[in-house]
Amino acid sequence: MVLLQLDPFLNELTTLYQNSTEKGSIWVTLKRSSMKSKVQKNKMTTNGEPIEYRCLIRATDGKKSISTSSVPEGKDMKWLCEI
Repeated sequence: MVLLQLDPFLNELTTLYQNSTEKGSIWVTLKRSSMKSKVQKNKMTTNGEPIEYRCLIRATDGKKSISTSSVPEGKDMKWLCEI
């Protein structure tokens, strides 16, 4: 999975929406992710290191998939990764 930077992701998402205005669907999903493997997370929790969670954002039209990762900033965005 290739992660795009935020601006290219938004440009691609706009293109996906424009291509599906007549017919079709776009699915956007948000997921809390530490971007680490299970083994790395277990080592971090055993050592008492804090795990930084990010929001993994994916979009697809069924044919093309795009994704990005973002750190929520401010109290308005914190709820995205606390679910």
